[in-house]
Amino acid sequence: MTFCDGLQLLSAGSIGLLIGALLAEGAIFIPYWRSLPAETFYSLHKEYGPRLYRFFAPLTIIPSLLSIAAAGVSFLKADAGRWPTLVACVFFMCVLATYAGYFKHANARLASATLSANELSLELARWESWHWMRVVLGMFSFGAALLGLGAHA
Repeated sequence: MTFCDGLQLLSAGSIGLLIGALLAEGAIFIPYWRSLPAETFYSLHKEYGPRLYRFFAPLTIIPSLLSIAAAGVSFLKADAGRWPTLVACVFFMCVLATYAGYFKHANARLASATLSANELSLELARWESWHWMRVVLGMFSFGAALLGLGAHA
């Protein structure tokens, strides 16, 4: 296994790990959050919001760095999987962009605990929509990363 192969494998694995965690979040946590009264949600968010951030931050940063490194090295080495690896990186940067473009601000609004029950319900619905969009983008990234690995077969 070459260094380039190893980077592509680590990139694909870390993307897959994050997407698996996001799928669990979407299937388990979001429906639960949306079922809670506002006061209960805010109480739980105060404690668990920072924990979720500490959990997801490295799971997001690591594949970002690895996908950039894998794409860069695969192009420098003229690797057979360079194009799918680049596509994986681009899709993952789109996943990352959802944080800067929506989630950072939305999470701050949720942490402020100032939204009315109706506003909270609307924000959680919007949050869920953005969440599933980033999951789909992440699945495309993961699929492209696997194609990059498969180019060596």
